Amino acid sequence: MKFMKLGTRPDTFYTEEATRTVISDAPTDLIIKIKNITYLIHKFPLLPNCGLLQRLCSNNADKISIELHDIPGGEEAFELCAKFCYGITINLSAHNFVSAFCAAKFLQMSDSTDNGNFIAKLETFFLSCILAGWKDTIVALRSAVGLLEWSDNLGITRKCIDSIVEKILTPPSKVTWSYTYTRPGYNKKTHRSVPKDWWTEDIADLDIDLFRCIIVAISSTCMLPPPLIGEALHVYACRWLPDISAQENSAKNRQILETLISLIPPDQESISVSFSLRLLSLANLLGASSATKTEVIRRCSALLEEATVSDLLFASHSASNDDGGDEHCHDVDLVVAVLESFLMAWRRQSPAADENAQLLISIRKVGKLIDSYLQVVARDRNMPVAKMIYLAEALPDVARPNHDHVYRAINIFLKEHPYLSKADRKRLCRVLNCQKLSADVRAHAVKNERLPLRTVVQVLFFEQEKGNSKTSSRVAAASDELRSRADEKLRRSASTRSRHKVAEADKDEMNTKHSLESRRNP
Repeated sequence: MKFMKLGTRPDTFYTEEATRTVISDAPTDLIIKIKNITYLIHKFPLLPNCGLLQRLCSNNADKISIELHDIPGGEEAFELCAKFCYGITINLSAHNFVSAFCAAKFLQMSDSTDNGNFIAKLETFFLSCILAGWKDTIVALRSAVGLLEWSDNLGITRKCIDSIVEKILTPPSKVTWSYTYTRPGYNKKTHRSVPKDWWTEDIADLDIDLFRCIIVAISSTCMLPPPLIGEALHVYACRWLPDISAQENSAKNRQILETLISLIPPDQESISVSFSLRLLSLANLLGASSATKTEVIRRCSALLEEATVSDLLFASHSASNDDGGDEHCHDVDLVVAVLESFLMAWRRQSPAADENAQLLISIRKVGKLIDSYLQVVARDRNMPVAKMIYLAEALPDVARPNHDHVYRAINIFLKEHPYLSKADRKRLCRVLNCQKLSADVRAHAVKNERLPLRTVVQVLFFEQEKGNSKTSSRVAAASDELRSRADEKLRRSASTRSRHKVAEADKDEMNTKHSLESRRNP
């Protein structure tokens, strides 16, 4: 980082309660009030350098009090200007340049007031040092956030943005300045070439409005590929929207989110499906506008066949964990919204979607993804059966060449929800097409006590319809298993009725004894 040192005298300012003054043999004759700080200083040497103070002290009074509460940068910026006038050593850098420059402009410390004045020296430092450096420009622009109106009017913001954009558009092979790059596995010593996204982490430190200006300027040149701009958006989201809740500064976070979404290039490959889905989850959490959600859902659905199950796993923002454990309800509604958008676009394809080879591959990829997702969320004990059924039934029949995966999902759900009602178990198992189950899965199904008997019977009928030698022994074994299950249920029912009869007999006997005893002892 570049520095500029001005002045040679030692610092003689000191504080006494809420008053700042300077050690001097001459009595102070100028009082400057800024917020809660009072400065006791001298007209000379301030007045020769400050056009504003010259006008305010034109009455030639012995001692003058002036209020400068509106000075940009506050008391710290004013003190830099005052020390420059006294010839006291000051160190200027990208951190304090903007506030010092705005304060100097406010005090009118131009060459028209005195040759070699503060503004001229600051402008030289800005143009020759700050704008020449990458990180210096970033720091200066970041420090301008609290003084945006002043820095905009003075051209500081625009010059910084132009300098940053110019450097971003520089070919990586010509990048000679230092930059921040902390990607896992990256080592500058072993990687001689500069990565194409070398600039993304540094501009992620900027306020969202300044970041937007830079991305818009870059995009307008059409010189960078859309995925590179998408990576910059991803880095910014990771920096400012990591793991947040709806209560954490939601208005600011929503502004950041909606701005990032508006900056995504139209190209489908500009951002990954995992990032798109995360943006959708954040949009639901932060209450983004309907237009924003619709746009993100559309992007997610266009990339859905590239997703993995882990990309789809988000905690439901409305779920509550009643038992205090680690289980939580997955955000199935998010997946349903994306899947419905995908299916809507898929059905609009021409020719007929189920007759087009490429579209058939696409829908079957998504079908396998959804069935794998169902196997994961089925383990969630808080998962409502209605959502499980809705998502399983949403896929068209052509999406599943076989029903083995959806069978596994149903079996897992029944295992994790042992108290599911008989009616719900039947509704859930209606999703299954027993004719699309493999031989191994059918063999498992007929022995599966979690399945309704009706489903097991359907599997048996299908086996019998096939009627070949390979399946006859399996059908016989399955029939024996089914009869065994039925007999077991009958035995349990009979045993239960027997226990009830014994209990009733015991109760009658006790009542009789009580009656006899009451008669003997009137």
